[in-house]
Order: sequence, then C-alpha cells, then structure tokens
Amino acid sequence: MEPVTVYGGKGTIELGVNGIIHLKWKPGIVLDGDDVHAAMATLNKIADGSEYPMLVDMGTTKAVTRQAKSAFQIPCAASRIALLGSSPVDRVIANFTIARQTLPCPTRFFTSRDEALTWLLLSPLP
Repeated sequence: MEPVTVYGGKGTIELGVNGIIHLKWKPGIVLDGDDVHAAMATLNKIADGSEYPMLVDMGTTKAVTRQAKSAFQIPCAASRIALLGSSPVDRVIANFTIARQTLPCPTRFFTSRDEALTWLLLSPLP
C-alpha cells in the first residue's frame, strides 16, 4: 500500500508486504499528544480490526512532549512496537518513554533496522 499521511502532516504510515506497519515521522519535528493520537487513528483505520507489528522510525525526531508520551499508553492496533533511532538522544527519548509508561504492547528500542525487523517478525509475543 502507498503511505498514508497522518493528520497534521508530521508523518506517514504504511502497511508493508511483510505485514509490518511502518510509521515514519518527518525530520526535526516535536511530537505532541495530538500527533500521537492522529497516528494511532490512522494505524487503526489501516489495520481495520486486525493487529500488526509496528516499526516506528523516530531517528530524526527532535523531541516528544509529555502529552505525547502519555498518549503512548493508549491501546491501538499495534501488537508490538519497535522504535528505530540512530543517536544517543533517540535512545534517551525512547528509553525514558518505555521505562516511565505502562505500554499496551511489548515495545523496544533499536538502532539497527534489521534487528528491529527480526524482533518484530520472529520473536514470540509474551
């Protein structure tokens, strides 16, 4: 499927042929609660009642607001989430979010796309 722009224009979501939903945020953005809610609504629409593993490319995200971090606690159509980043700042943002929240599905941070995809596709759910 072609990428669908998330309401507000800060990212895109697409369902890949491998059965993984890919959420890609635009470079340099600050994510707020409305952005996360819009992404979840787009994901849920694409998933159409099913659940999919999701790869979130956050490698160029500038910051994540407290409201956005809280929104990550809301269940959506993701069965598990791999956060893909590329810098120590990405790791800090992701680990802070993961450690401080009760997330609705297994979530891990990766700097390797291949490792993230392997975890999403091959690891059994807890």
